[in-house]
Amino acid sequence: MARYKKKERQELLLEKVSTDPFLTDEKLSEVFEVSIQTIRLDRLELNIPELRERIKHVAREETEKIRSLSLQEVIGEIIDIELNDHALSLFIVEDGHVFQKNKITRGHYLFAQANSLCVAVIDEPLALTKSADIEFTRASKLGDKVISKAVVEKMDGHTAIITVTSRVEQKLVFKGRFEMYYTDETDEGEKNG
Repeated sequence: MARYKKKERQELLLEKVSTDPFLTDEKLSEVFEVSIQTIRLDRLELNIPELRERIKHVAREETEKIRSLSLQEVIGEIIDIELNDHALSLFIVEDGHVFQKNKITRGHYLFAQANSLCVAVIDEPLALTKSADIEFTRASKLGDKVISKAVVEKMDGHTAIITVTSRVEQKLVFKGRFEMYYTDETDEGEKNG
C-alpha cells in the first residue's frame, strides 16, 4: 500500500472506521503502514473515540429495541439486532473469562454469549431456552474479539429455532442450534389463571 499524506490518510481513516467501527488501532496502523501512535493522534484530531467507546455507542443504540432481557443480562455487547430475524454481538475475552494456566476461554462464556443473543433477538417479554445442540470448534483465548451471529430460522406458536455461529477473525469457534420458548404476559396470564 502506498504511503498517504496526512489529510488523505485521515479521510480514509474516517471512512474505514465509519464502515467498520470495530477496527483496533493496531489493525489500522497495519492498514495505513504507520505507527499506532500516529493512528491515535489522527483519531484525536478527527474526534474518533477509541474502540471501546465506539462499541458502547453502537450497543446503546441497538439494545433499546430488546424486550426480553436487560442490557446487564446480555453477555457481550449487542452491535446489531433486527428483532425476530437476526442479531450480532461482540464479546471481548478478558482475564476473568479464561483458564489462568493456558489463557483459553472458558466454554460457558461462549455459550452464554450465544444463549443471551438468542433470548435478546426474540421480540417478546419472556424467552427461555428449551434445548441447545452446541459444538465448540476451536479454542479462543485472552484478548480475542468473539463475534456471534444469531439467525432466527423459524418461529412457530411459542417456539423459535435459532442458529448461532461465533467467530474470531472469521474463524469459527462455536456453533449451535437453540430451541427457544417465548410468550407474552397475556399468554402467561391465561396459563396461570
